[in-house]
Amino acid sequence: MQIRVVRADYANPTHAAALVALLDAYALDPMGGGEGLSDYAKTALVPALAAHPQAFSVLAFVGADDSTPVGLVNCIEGFSTFACKPLVNVHDVAVLSGYRGQRIGERMLALVETMARERGACKLTLEVLSGNRGAVRLYER
Repeated sequence: MQIRVVRADYANPTHAAALVALLDAYALDPMGGGEGLSDYAKTALVPALAAHPQAFSVLAFVGADDSTPVGLVNCIEGFSTFACKPLVNVHDVAVLSGYRGQRIGERMLALVETMARERGACKLTLEVLSGNRGAVRLYER
């Protein structure tokens, strides 16, 4: 199975639709709160991210044609006062349940790290629910 990990282009309709679908799937998952995105969020999210230069996302697709999105990471750049440099907060990490355990999250986070370094970030930060053992294992790797 070919997995392609890419920088999300908020102006690309395929990427925009994938981002919303994957975030909605994550929101529906118990680790995402168990409630889907509102209609407002589904409509306004991608334009809002695009309007914030400190936001960036990474997507994972199965196959070469980007028709099957399977993973998403959303990030927001912040600022470390101690280092006086940018930092990147990993805000959402989602891999569809049927594709977990294939190191897709690891590959997406590797691209996030590259993008954070390009921004001059001194560190990556994230939060995870203590009961989300799969995510904790990923982050520990």
